[in-house]
Parts: sequence; C-alpha cells; structure tokens
Amino acid sequence: MKRIPSQDTTVYMVGGGIAALAGAYHLINDAGVSGENIHIVEQDAVVGGACDGSGNPKHGYVIRGGRMHEAHYVCYWDMLSHIPSYDDPNVSVKDESFAFSQRYVSNAKARLLKSGEKIDTTRLGLSLRDKINLLQLVLTTEHRLANKKIEDWFSTAFFSTTFWFLWTSMFAFQRWSSLAEMRRYLRRFIHLVEGLGYLGGIMRTRYNQYHSVIVPLQRYLQQNGVRFQLQTQVIDIDFEFQADKKTATALHLLHSNGLSSKVDLGSNDVVFITNGSMTDNTSQGAWTTAPVLKDKSSSASWMLWQRIARKNKAFGNPDVFSDHIELQKWYSFTVTLADPTFHDHIHAFSGNIDGTGGLVTMVDSNWLLSIVIAHQPHFPDQPESVKIFWGYGLYPDRKGNYVQKTMSACSGAEILQELWYHLKIQEIMQPITDCGKIMCIPTAMPFIDSAFMPRIAGDRPDVVPAGASNFAFIGQFAELPDECAFTVEYSVRSAQTAVYELFETNKVIPPIYNSIHRPGILIKAMQVINR
Repeated sequence: MKRIPSQDTTVYMVGGGIAALAGAYHLINDAGVSGENIHIVEQDAVVGGACDGSGNPKHGYVIRGGRMHEAHYVCYWDMLSHIPSYDDPNVSVKDESFAFSQRYVSNAKARLLKSGEKIDTTRLGLSLRDKINLLQLVLTTEHRLANKKIEDWFSTAFFSTTFWFLWTSMFAFQRWSSLAEMRRYLRRFIHLVEGLGYLGGIMRTRYNQYHSVIVPLQRYLQQNGVRFQLQTQVIDIDFEFQADKKTATALHLLHSNGLSSKVDLGSNDVVFITNGSMTDNTSQGAWTTAPVLKDKSSSASWMLWQRIARKNKAFGNPDVFSDHIELQKWYSFTVTLADPTFHDHIHAFSGNIDGTGGLVTMVDSNWLLSIVIAHQPHFPDQPESVKIFWGYGLYPDRKGNYVQKTMSACSGAEILQELWYHLKIQEIMQPITDCGKIMCIPTAMPFIDSAFMPRIAGDRPDVVPAGASNFAFIGQFAELPDECAFTVEYSVRSAQTAVYELFETNKVIPPIYNSIHRPGILIKAMQVINR
C-alpha cells in the first residue's frame, strides 16, 4: 500500500545529485511531504553531482563534463518548468533554456576534423553490413544482449566510420561498452539521427549546468524548507528482511569532523538511495601537474552500494559497474583564457559563433580529443574579457600524437600542446601561452563511463525492489526499462518513479518519448544512414 505522508514523515536522500533534488521536488509537490522533513545528505560541499561548474576567472574555471539536453526529456523539463531561473524569478529554467536554444541553434560546421581540416559528415560511411547490423540491433530484444559489448556485434571496420566517430564522441560510448545500452540509445534518440552530423536537436542551458539548473533547483528546495546536510557520508544502511518485506532501519553517518552518528528510522521514515556515482572520486590536476587517478576504495558512493548489495541480491551488483576503471575512465579539461585569440580563430575556422558549434572531435587524435565552445559567458561571474572552453579525451592511456606521454600523465599545459598540434594553431597560441594568459585544469574521472559497462538483468536494482517498504534506489544505477542512462532525464525519471511508487500521488509519470514508433522519424533516419 502506498504511503500518505503524516506530519512526522521524514525522508532522507542519500546523495545530493540531480536525482535527489528531483526526488525532493516531487515529494513536496506531488506527495505532499513537508520540505522541512526532507534531508539531503551529501558527501561533498556542493550538490548537483555530474551537473557541475566551479571556479573563478583568477584561478580558472572547472567543468567536469556536460550532460546532453534535448526537447523530449519530459520529466526533466516538466520539473524545471516550475523552477525560477538563475537570473529572473519570473522566467522558469525550462522557458529560459528553450528560448536560449532557439536563439543559439546547434549547427556544428566543424563536427569532425582530421589533420586540422573539416570532414564531410553528411555521409556516414556505413557499409551494407553495418546498416543491417544497426537495423538488427534496433529490432533485437534487450534480454538477448546480456553482457554483450558493442564490439561483439559490429565488424572492426565499423569503428572507423564517420557514424562511429560521431556516435562515440557525442555519447561517450566505447567499443567495449554495453550493446544493450547502445540499443536503448538508438531507439530512444532515433529522432536525433537526422542531425547527427551537425548536432541538430541538441539543446543548451544559458550558463553551465550547475548555475542554470542546480542552483535554481536548490534555491527552490531551500525556500520550501528542505534541509541540506553537506560534507556528510552515509557509510552504511541497516535493513530488516522478512519473507515478503524489506525495511531500512538505520543510517550510519560519517561527518567531516571524523565523528560518526546513527539515524534510527521510524515507521513513517523513508530513504532514497543514490547507489553509485559517475563523478565520484574526481581529482584535479593543474597547469603543471597531472591529476592523480583515485580508486574505488576511497569512493563513498561505491563502497556504500557494495556494503548494502552484500545484504540482499535484490540490491544489484555494483562490481559490474565499478571494478573496471581502466575501461570506464576518461579525462576532461577546462581552459580559461584572458585573451580572445583562440575563440576568434575557432569562429573564423568553423563558421560557428560561440554556443552553436558543440563538439569538435579530432578523429586522428590518439586520445580522441573533443572540445566544446560554449556561449560566453558560461559562468555568471565570468568577465567579458575572459573566455573558456571544455574538452575531453576518451582514450587517456594512449600516448599523444605530439606529446609523447599518455593523456593521464599530462599536465594542463601538455594537454594544450597536444590540442594546438591537432588544430594546427601552435604558432598563434604559443604567444598566448608564453605571456601567461591561459590556464588549463585537467580532471580524472575514474567512473564516468561506468553506466555503460556491459550488464545483465538484476545488476541494476529496481527503483523500488520487490517488498521494499520504505526505501528506493534513484540515479543512474537504478533500473528504468527503456530509458537511457548517462542522461539527466534518467536521474529525474528514477526519482519521480520512486516517489510515485512509494507515495500516493494520484498522478502518472509521463511516458518516454518513443520516436522509434514514429514512421516519419524512421524514414528520415533511414535516409541519413543510407547516404
């Protein structure tokens, strides 16, 4: 039986990513839980998880990555239609983002480069066998793809096609990633295939995603009384198991001062657990130093999931997602410049003004480097004289083409030397570097591709496992049939599902946008694939 909240109903959110924030939003607005009775417990000093953005013009800005946005994230945009934007309380985050994306339309004119020159992306380079394999993958049922990798399905030649370079750089799939997840992406985002070569249909927020989405959402929750308990780890959760019932009974906390505490859960208390994290254990380097890669043993989120998974098989299998750092890590970097030369060059070279080009990927880069030039300013406090851009490499353990070191061993300065080489702009950028008008901060993310690891049914626990009376799993590692992991929509939909399954709301979650069943979209996609 679903719960009807009482005055003493208390909900604890384990983790402070967007799934937890969305869960708090739906608890207040749909389930009628008092905001003052919602506690968000987060190990870091800020909330938002993978939707981040930090720094300043003096010491440099940092963006670990950017989550892709598109118009059919129905749960995500519905929530944000009720959240006032960062700059204007009379405009919602949704309306601001849609208006911004209509003004700065994605139309990448330099999506792929080789030897510093643009590659024609109107033709995807797929053989007849590749096309048949794609069609068969779309039509195959997911259970037949358990534990299979993408490279198990396609020929070696497929991974040299324009289609693959567009796909892998846009979504961060690797050839050893989950074939089942690729199938979900093909079916879920088939409407984006028409614009695959120029990032058509991709939306952006006014600022970085922390300031455009997380800060407004946090403000809203705080105004509604939600309590944020930061720099606090949940290191274990106690459960009581009966034949047909599972109940969370206590949370064990570790505080920033080193002290421990225990929260006993009453009959009216509920726990939402963010199990695992793609951005946990991120480490930063600097201009002269490379980031130091961390392992699972120091990751609070993964160790928590591992502890509770040992208590019941219904709680999933975290090892599948967390024990292959060499296959799921990649490195990103954020560049802050007190000079417009780089941005002016990219504008002239690509034909894209800032904010309209999206990813630029260098297909002959051993690291498979990509960069993104966002609309400026990308941070609310960013001076007009300061420019930033972001980039990442999918293969950080390969030696560079110019810098004879692996990306993982490179400092910020060395990463830029490799980038300038691929863009053929060493001469124009060296003076900027020599006069100290540039900073590059690299980050190492050991678990960033963890949601794409090959899996079988049960490796991700159900949002509300069978018999769960007062807890749910939310985020990228809770199972949502047909939805695509590594998206903000996945996080928000998981939280909404948890609220609606545990509490009486008299509401229905909107269905996933199913473009695979729209003939017009399919025809356009097939036309593009057959070029």
